[in-house]
Parts: sequence; C-alpha cells; structure tokens
Amino acid sequence: MSEIKKIMVAIGFTDYSEAKFNYTAKLAMNLNAQLIVANVINVRDVEAISKIESMGYEVDTKNYVKDIEEARVADLDKFVIDSGFPREKLKIVLKVGHPFDALMKIVEEEDVDLVVIGAKGRIGPEHFLLGSVAEKMIRHSPVPVLTFRSKKT
Repeated sequence: MSEIKKIMVAIGFTDYSEAKFNYTAKLAMNLNAQLIVANVINVRDVEAISKIESMGYEVDTKNYVKDIEEARVADLDKFVIDSGFPREKLKIVLKVGHPFDALMKIVEEEDVDLVVIGAKGRIGPEHFLLGSVAEKMIRHSPVPVLTFRSKKT
C-alpha cells in the first residue's frame, strides 16, 4: 500500500460539511498528510445567472462567482480554525464546472492519494446510498475514495 500524502475532501456546503471537514482534518493530521479542500461551483448555476444577465437584469456573472468564492473561503476558514488543522498543510481549490469532472481534474492536478466525499442518502435505485457525484467518483476515481456519512444523514 502506498503512503497517503495528500487527501482531498469535497465540500459542498451542505448541513454536514463541517463534520466531514473535521473528520478528514483528523485523518490528515493522523497521517501527517496535506489536506486539499475542493469545492465546485456548478456551471449550471453560473449559466443560469448569465442567462438572467442577458435578459437585462442587474446581475453580474463574474461578481456572482467572486461573491460565492469569498463566502465559501470564509466558511472554510471557520472550519479550519475550529478544527485546529495547520494552515500550512491546507490547500483550498475552488473551480467552476460540472462537479464530477472538476473533482476528477483536481484529483489529477493535485496528485491526490485519497478522496473523501459525502454520502447524501438519496433514495432510488440509482442513488441508493450515494449522490450521483459520489457514485461516479467511486466508480471512476484513480485513487481510493472514502465516503463520509454523518449521523444527521
């Protein structure tokens, strides 16, 4: 088994994101690994704002993305402070795109050794225990994927 030097946690800012971050931060500290926090702003949301902007409404796609990024970094800063995770071992990666594609690209670009992703607990045969992004990550990731399930889920 190869050494785990980089762990990526996919944070979607759901109700259990802080618990997932804390779990992954503890795991990274125990393994003395770098923690990469990945968040994807869904391109569908950006395209919707762009469409509204093209209709003449007072919205700006660039400001929308900038405001979301700033808010998410502020939330992540709170997670980091509360967890006590050392900042020098933390990297935040924000991307705009399709969540699965963007996460897979981050895995490759950052040379990740382990991915931690949430299990949403959706119902239905195609999403029995996982969300569609988590399911795709498990099926296609070139590295091991650990699913996190909160007691709230």
